[in-house]
Amino acid sequence: MLIKPEEISDIIRKKIDGYDSKMKIDEVGHVIESGDGVVKIFGLKNCMANELIDFGNGIYGMAMNLEEESVGCVLFGGEKEVKEGTIAKRTGKPVSIGVSDEIIGRVVNPLGEVLDGKEPYKVDKYRDVEFLAPSVMIRKSVDTPLQTGILAIDSMIPIGRGQRELIIGDRQTGKTAIAIDTIINQKGQDVICIYVAIGQKSSSVAGVVNTLKKHGAMDYTIVVSSTASDSAPIQFLAPYAGSAIAEYFMYEQGKDVLIVYDDLSKHAQSYRAMSLLLRRSPGREAYPGDVFYLHSRLLERAAKLDDEHGGGSITALPIIETLAGDVSAYVPTNVISITDGQIYLESELFFGGQRPAVNAGLSVSRVGGAAQIKAMKKLSGRIRIDLAQYRELASFAQFGSDLDKSTQDKLIQGERILELIKQPQYQTIPVERQVVMLYAAVNGYLSDIENSKVKEFNKGLIEYVQEKHQNLLNEIKTKKDLTKEIEEEIKESINEYKRIFSL
Repeated sequence: MLIKPEEISDIIRKKIDGYDSKMKIDEVGHVIESGDGVVKIFGLKNCMANELIDFGNGIYGMAMNLEEESVGCVLFGGEKEVKEGTIAKRTGKPVSIGVSDEIIGRVVNPLGEVLDGKEPYKVDKYRDVEFLAPSVMIRKSVDTPLQTGILAIDSMIPIGRGQRELIIGDRQTGKTAIAIDTIINQKGQDVICIYVAIGQKSSSVAGVVNTLKKHGAMDYTIVVSSTASDSAPIQFLAPYAGSAIAEYFMYEQGKDVLIVYDDLSKHAQSYRAMSLLLRRSPGREAYPGDVFYLHSRLLERAAKLDDEHGGGSITALPIIETLAGDVSAYVPTNVISITDGQIYLESELFFGGQRPAVNAGLSVSRVGGAAQIKAMKKLSGRIRIDLAQYRELASFAQFGSDLDKSTQDKLIQGERILELIKQPQYQTIPVERQVVMLYAAVNGYLSDIENSKVKEFNKGLIEYVQEKHQNLLNEIKTKKDLTKEIEEEIKESINEYKRIFSL
């Protein structure tokens, strides 16, 4: 059978039309300069900012400088393997981290690799580490307390779900201790906690993980660790990776999340190291000009969403380390202006035995009473006033001049409150117990008790109320207000215990 030439061409055309081409085109460049974990790549014309770059052998980097002739890229490890001439391939994807419910209770690095010696967790989806903060239109004002379990903070510097509260102070003043206590206090509160360690010693991170395990807090906590031995790009990525994990729970499950960044001073230093190696111009304190934007785009991702968008929240507790109490340095002033208040810890108070070493005068919460239950709100205002009066009068009292009865009473009241807000680490106090303790303090029930016995009195009072008036604590917990009936019962229980205590 003879086939005409036009039929042959027709058959070929049909075959070609029906051929499903799966040709893959990769944009490939090569390294022209390499050193200190930073490389310059030639040939990646269409590369995007923050794009993941593949150097082969499981080595990746992130594109940061998009120049006319080349791309400046930072490496996530493999600095010795990536040399001049190494092939660099675009992935077309931004840097992301794998997330799922299985990440809870795990210790991971900012790339999602597990560090706790167990099997890798199952990944449901990937979330970009850099993500746009939620707009004003989908946010809701902060109205739900996030209890820290620390009396000094919950009464005077309250934190609400969706707030950004800075913890600031010198080295070794108890900044991490406050954050860890807050995480421990979220047990049974339906809050997912994320602790991001930036440039910490490996032993310090291990210590935090062991403490959380000991108090049963790892059941709802994720630790994102970038230690001092990690490269600057890994340390730089850590808080953004932590925020991406938090957003998975906030946006997709409508949950409340608490995230601790420990600490952003080291984060700024890692960014400065990278920027200088990328030949970005140094500015004040040798930081690049966009160091404010570095932290603002991170902390703005903390929010309380409205009910239409799931009603979830991210509460951020960034930590900043100061040098000799200098809050006017570049990075501290930046972060103070981004956050909704600060908890200021002072070395003098810490070494003077006032722990937590919270300076009630310089600490502030710009959310205030909106982040407190009504019962606490009614009592906390008087505490601030009593402490402020004490601070003013204490300077006069040291001259030893004769003081009138009113001044002496105010000094005694201030001393008792200072003693009341001393609290051992890892011993958080539920809000209903805090209300009873504060009621006793602000209404002068402690003024006839010796200062050295205030701690003993408070401990005994709470044990007595738990044993004899458990219903009272339950009522405060459920009603969250100081009704006349509740107030009468508190008075009655304090008077009963005072009679026993004085025997």
